Amino acid sequence: MFNKILIANRGEIACRVIKTARKMGIATVAVYSEADKDARHVELADEAVLLGPAPSRESYLVADKIIAAAKQTGAEAIHPGYGFLSENEAFAKRVEEEGMVFIGPKHYSIAAMGDKIASKKLANEAKVNTIPGYNDAIATPEQAVEIARGIGYPVMIKASAGGGGKGLRVAFNDKEAFEGFSSCRNEARNSFGDDRVFIEKFVEEPRHIEIQVLGDAHGNVVYLHERECSIQRRHQKVIEEAPSPFISEATRKAMGEQAVALAKAVKYQSAGTVEFVVGKDQSFYFLEMNTRLQVEHPVTECITGLDLVEQMIRVAAGEKLAFGQGDIRREGWAIECRINAEDPFRNFLPSTGRLVRYQPPEQTLEASVRTLQGDLPPGGVRVDTGVYEGGEIPMYYDSMIAKLIVHGKDRGDAIARMRQALNGFVIRGISSNIPFQAALLAHPKFVSGDFNTGFIAEHYGHGFRAEDVPHDDPLFLVALAGFVRRKARERAAGISGQLPGHGVAHAPEFVVVVLGAEGQHRHHAVRVLNYDAAAGSADVHVGERHYAIQSGTKLGDILMTGRCNGQPFSAQVERSSAKQPLAMRIAHNGTQIDTLVLAPRAAELLKLMPYKAPPDLSKFLLSPMPGLLVDVAVQPGQKVLAGEKLAVIEAMKMENILVATQDGVVGDVLAKKGESLSVDQPILSFA
Repeated sequence: MFNKILIANRGEIACRVIKTARKMGIATVAVYSEADKDARHVELADEAVLLGPAPSRESYLVADKIIAAAKQTGAEAIHPGYGFLSENEAFAKRVEEEGMVFIGPKHYSIAAMGDKIASKKLANEAKVNTIPGYNDAIATPEQAVEIARGIGYPVMIKASAGGGGKGLRVAFNDKEAFEGFSSCRNEARNSFGDDRVFIEKFVEEPRHIEIQVLGDAHGNVVYLHERECSIQRRHQKVIEEAPSPFISEATRKAMGEQAVALAKAVKYQSAGTVEFVVGKDQSFYFLEMNTRLQVEHPVTECITGLDLVEQMIRVAAGEKLAFGQGDIRREGWAIECRINAEDPFRNFLPSTGRLVRYQPPEQTLEASVRTLQGDLPPGGVRVDTGVYEGGEIPMYYDSMIAKLIVHGKDRGDAIARMRQALNGFVIRGISSNIPFQAALLAHPKFVSGDFNTGFIAEHYGHGFRAEDVPHDDPLFLVALAGFVRRKARERAAGISGQLPGHGVAHAPEFVVVVLGAEGQHRHHAVRVLNYDAAAGSADVHVGERHYAIQSGTKLGDILMTGRCNGQPFSAQVERSSAKQPLAMRIAHNGTQIDTLVLAPRAAELLKLMPYKAPPDLSKFLLSPMPGLLVDVAVQPGQKVLAGEKLAVIEAMKMENILVATQDGVVGDVLAKKGESLSVDQPILSFA
């Protein structure tokens, strides 16, 4: 076994590897860029080495610097995590040539599976189901149309070196095939330096289901069941679960056996994932093999009790797998939500900056809380993260804040646990996609398991709005506002030195005003009876509804926990001046309201207040996100047409082009190229 390993990565996966290495008694070396000098993975590791400037091409992607760091610190092996150099065959080979061990598959396995055309041919030879299609590079758009007709529409046009949704088009007719081929080839050339394109049958109502495999250096390969990864937005996974609610035992076994056959064909040694597209009739076809640890590996760990990072390290050290296919269990149900730094209400634009508050739900699961022989009951919450309260979310890397994982006895239990865990996840200072995750988990189609990869595009194709988050009992939020206000009145009444006859009184009647856009507020009469300060309980009546609320949460704490009508709840309550100086914000199950809790007379007077419209900012181009202003494409006095490029902002590996929404004339340019922008910062004005 190794004494010291280097982790050639950052963020949550670096922290995840360090946690297992520490459990195994292995010393760890972190590498970091200048932007990550205060990052959590640097603090957790035993040693840390600076690689270089913030951009990954000058730090985390420079193999020479990583090799030098490993030699300098005496690391015997390198774990690449995922992303960056994890599937770079040249890096894997170089590590071996330098006398160290690459904790992952051999370079020849990475090479065999890294090219989509070559991997499909290999899969065919291994008798793995592949999608009907033309697997050689296509030369012209005319040839693409001819091939598409032969396969039968719809078809998928894909770049051989593609990934992350780039170089991919679906064509339903000759015109779309002709144009799609040209677009794919151009995208592939620009993004990957490889313009080879191939065509395959497009599977309708497809599900994305992947099989986790594990192989050692002694020819043993097993599969650790499947993960359902169909909930995707723009080809990026959002929610993953294990097992899949869709496939049968027979399909599961057939997919697993084919995944093992493919892994054996490429002499696979390590953890890897064989991805399949599965049709509505449970027909399944090989998509690609990811020759690394997957982001969503924790859900497999939950249902099998195996620590996949530990298994990778043991295999890399030459150990045999300590179990066979028949020993692998499938216990309970696990779900993972990716918590990202993005604003779902602004079309998921990146959100960078300081984590003013970061309070994840209490963790009750570890990476290997159970063993293959363990009999602990399923259930618990796990948070894999690389951030901490007060830390920065830099603009240079991906948007992941944390992975929230739950394990339940069945799918319904897991969904309920995840909704509760999302309610208890406090993130402030930046926006997160928690409201969107809450909406997905509450959607009837998701709850029933009736979805495919088009689920988000179908149900949220217009974008995501606050009204898209259903709440099964919106008056509960109103009741919480009344309860918290009564608690605050109790504290105020206890302040000493109040004039006799003028002290704070305990009137049970309130009006909870739910603030709406353009002054369209909703008024709810609320009565708070039988308040018991010692027990933190009261009977709250909202119209005809009754809520028996008990909570010991202190005033001022954002996370409020307790019981309502005997059922546990977690909600978030805080003072918010977003719409009104004294507003109270209540959030639960993804729904958020801003309220004023007033005496009945004050509520009557509020109705008489005129609505004050916000200032007109239509003559300014505002930055929709925090980021780096990489280009200002116009000059003062220049005439612009609707759709013309005005500026380019870069954030989290994405370039966002801002265009004119109507014809006009540029007034002043208010921000300089190279400047770091905040949300809604003016970039330029219009005359």
